[in-house]
Amino acid sequence: MDTNTITSSIISTINTIFSKIFSSIDNNVYGILDDFTFINSDVLNDSYFSKIFGISSGNGILMVSNALVFGFLIYYGFRLIFSHLGITQAERPSKFIFKLIIYGICMNFSFFICDEIIYLNSLFSSAIRIIGEDIYRFPITFSTLINKLNTIITVNTDALDIFSLDGIIKSLVTFGILNLVITYSIRYVLVKVFVLLSPFAFLTLATKPTSIIFKSWIKAFLSLLLIQDFVSIVLLLVLSLDLSPKNLFSKFILLAAIFILIKSNSYVRELFGGISTDFSIGINNLKSMIKK
Repeated sequence: MDTNTITSSIISTINTIFSKIFSSIDNNVYGILDDFTFINSDVLNDSYFSKIFGISSGNGILMVSNALVFGFLIYYGFRLIFSHLGITQAERPSKFIFKLIIYGICMNFSFFICDEIIYLNSLFSSAIRIIGEDIYRFPITFSTLINKLNTIITVNTDALDIFSLDGIIKSLVTFGILNLVITYSIRYVLVKVFVLLSPFAFLTLATKPTSIIFKSWIKAFLSLLLIQDFVSIVLLLVLSLDLSPKNLFSKFILLAAIFILIKSNSYVRELFGGISTDFSIGINNLKSMIKK
């Protein structure tokens, strides 16, 4: 067997492997992107989640947070004693009790508050996409974007050449979409985690030294929700472009769109702060930890 035959056999095997990977991702991954990205209050409509959070103040996370109210009373008591000794300062007892009552109520209604925040944010992101639907007469979703990608970047999986320009672009787009699914699934889980932490966050507003915890929590929680608004705007703009499968410019525009969507969390964090859901950043951090 000559060198050319061996090389052709290797290339054919690689193309076959990648065509199966692309086909598998096309058939299984794309459909769930919209569910992970455009979340609404239904994300909290889970019987097990409700039990963990606490149906009443006597069970679940709410029971623990209500028990912490006594911890805050003890903490304030010591600060008040130390303030009389001139060691530290403490606010007036009447002011502290008033704040503890108000934020204690907010703590017990934190599930409702978070549910309404998620609902209002979903209304805003839906409004952006509805505007696009009225103008363009097609849904502004990831499914539409994927269909457009498959139309512009047409690669026959039976005759795939992974080493051609179209094959390279198809590879980058496919694995970019897979990255999106992982990134937005992390965000989906984190939203539920931050809702579970909400009772403790509201309680920290009772004292000035601990109120910074609430500020960090609300900033991270809102930044997670605002990602879908940013994504809606990006999809609205990208899907409005008149792209052609014969134009190389169109293919790179769509590739750039995937990159922007992957980095959407980073852009939102630059504007509003918050935490990272970027899968690639997590992998890099893990590598750094292993090297240490």
